[in-house]
Amino acid sequence: MLIVLGIAEALTIHSSRLVLGLTTAGFFLVYGAALVLVAVRGLWRARRWSRGPTVFTQLIQLLVAYSVWNGGAPAIAVVLAVLAVVVLVCLFQKASFEALIGGSSNDHPVL
Repeated sequence: MLIVLGIAEALTIHSSRLVLGLTTAGFFLVYGAALVLVAVRGLWRARRWSRGPTVFTQLIQLLVAYSVWNGGAPAIAVVLAVLAVVVLVCLFQKASFEALIGGSSNDHPVL
């Protein structure tokens, strides 16, 4: 989702806010790519280090959803919040929790 947001930001850059647009688009693209790396290299392989960035990102997404709700786009806010809660619930399920903290089932992918 962040990569899509970065591309959308890059497509709407105006000359009056060139630096802000470029840095914002770059941030979203780099952060989105880092999250893809966390998902592919960390969560898929059930690595312990991947849980922290994933939880942190979902908590930020909940704050963004709250901000979007106050900004007048409740439908988008609900989608963002529901997705964040679903990911958090999946991360804290017993099987995922055991795999990510080094439990007995750490030899197979969780997702």
